[in-house]
Amino acid sequence: MLKIAILGDIGSGKSYISKQFGYPVFNADDEVAKIYKKNKNCFYKLKKKLPHYISTFPIKKKNISKAIIDDEDNLKKIIKIVHPIVRIQMKKFLKKNKKKKIVILDVPLLIENKLNRNNYILIFVDSKKKEIIKRLKKRPNFNKKVFNKLRKTQLPLEVKKRKSNYVIKNNFKKIYIKKTIRMLKNRILENIK
Repeated sequence: MLKIAILGDIGSGKSYISKQFGYPVFNADDEVAKIYKKNKNCFYKLKKKLPHYISTFPIKKKNISKAIIDDEDNLKKIIKIVHPIVRIQMKKFLKKNKKKKIVILDVPLLIENKLNRNNYILIFVDSKKKEIIKRLKKRPNFNKKVFNKLRKTQLPLEVKKRKSNYVIKNNFKKIYIKKTIRMLKNRILENIK
């Protein structure tokens, strides 16, 4: 099984690009949303660490955002509780799809959390900052303060770009993206034959 990890800035289009490959996708952000909705164990741990913010189940994203805005240490507490659960879910996903030719990993903190292995193919999604901000502002729960704090947990984009095997320029034009991914997929498949 070939593992392709999609890297890039918050809002750079990683999730959209991940889906365009046509293979099973593990989306860490979606997993976190499911954890907040369904994982009572996570809720109890977060409630214990952040009692002023987390009091009702399912966990509301706005409460998580408020905790992060009020104190940067809260983000570290959240990461310590949530990320190990995401890691377990990723292992389950890989096990479930072990017979697939290729799987896509859309995990924003893949490198930072030392989840990438030598055999992973890393693809960096390169998008213009102005375009990213414009698109993020359209999201219903977008908060610039939370965005900036989350960004601090990530390696500099140039480092991620350097570590990547391939770079996709995302101009947010569907036809261009589909064509680019088709060509890239062919190149990757050629190299593994």
